[in-house]
Amino acid sequence: MATEATFTVPSDQFPLGTVFNQLPDVTVTLERLIPAQDVVIPYIWVRGTEVDDIESAFTEHPSVKGIRLVDSVEDEYLLRVEWALDYDDVLTILAETEIPLIEATGTNQQWTFEIRGDDRNDVADFQRRCRELDIPITLTKLHALTPVETGTEATLTDTQQEALVLAYERGYFESPRKVTLEALGEELGISQQAVGSRLRGGIKHVLGGTLPALTARS
Repeated sequence: MATEATFTVPSDQFPLGTVFNQLPDVTVTLERLIPAQDVVIPYIWVRGTEVDDIESAFTEHPSVKGIRLVDSVEDEYLLRVEWALDYDDVLTILAETEIPLIEATGTNQQWTFEIRGDDRNDVADFQRRCRELDIPITLTKLHALTPVETGTEATLTDTQQEALVLAYERGYFESPRKVTLEALGEELGISQQAVGSRLRGGIKHVLGGTLPALTARS
């Protein structure tokens, strides 16, 4: 049975956490992770500093083979990082086990990330591999997706559901829109880019849980 798990890792034990050594006040959100030949490519949003500071903070890590600015929104920057697979860390294990990463957010205190396995064995294998490499992950939540739940409820994270509900109630999906991403972000206490990311992820999960059922009925 498909299972979701939430883990925390001390910021200095997660590879992207090296940025906090120089920039302790930033917030980092891992948007997606793409395995490639000899590297894994994380796309990350960094908020609370200048882009030049970000690049220098990351390039000090021995596993960073390249870093490039992709986009920016106000004080938030989207970066594409090439991360070498020969370094033992959580990013490498995620690529190695091919377990999907739903969401990851980091501060100078800790990283919190959510993963989803086809069953509990996938999550257990991920934990075991982390223990073998002495990576101090802490399991904070384990959630089996049961038949009682709908596909949409099962795949939406709490933050995605919160953003979708608020956007719907405030009229974001109406035409013309009655509220902006910036206004939603102010109400949620996050940046407008973070709101957009949560809405896109939530909509993707809603469609993923709805379209197959509609197709099966036709």
